[in-house]
Amino acid sequence: MADSFATTNRFFDNKHYPRGFSRHGDFTIKEAQLLERHGYAFNELDLAKRDPETEEERLFIEVCRGLREPQTEAERVWSKYTARIKRPKRFHTLSGGKPQMDTVEDFSDSDD
Repeated sequence: MADSFATTNRFFDNKHYPRGFSRHGDFTIKEAQLLERHGYAFNELDLAKRDPETEEERLFIEVCRGLREPQTEAERVWSKYTARIKRPKRFHTLSGGKPQMDTVEDFSDSDD
């Protein structure tokens, strides 16, 4: 990965990770560092704003397009990141159970 994913820009996602990647618990310290160091390049490759320069970058784009499963550490961490930011917001309940749907239930008294 020496020549792949080269960038001088640090990658931050203030919308989804305002306190940094390592402080949210979604990523290990190593994964957070990889995202910060190379995430800018990952993002540009994913958005086709940058052309791949190495075979590793070409394979990375195939993973981004869903043509193959992630195999390298870079592919795995970027896939994990994109899955996290695209997931729907979780619904939190105090009971810890599944969120209740807004359904109308028919309650009838049997003492008629």
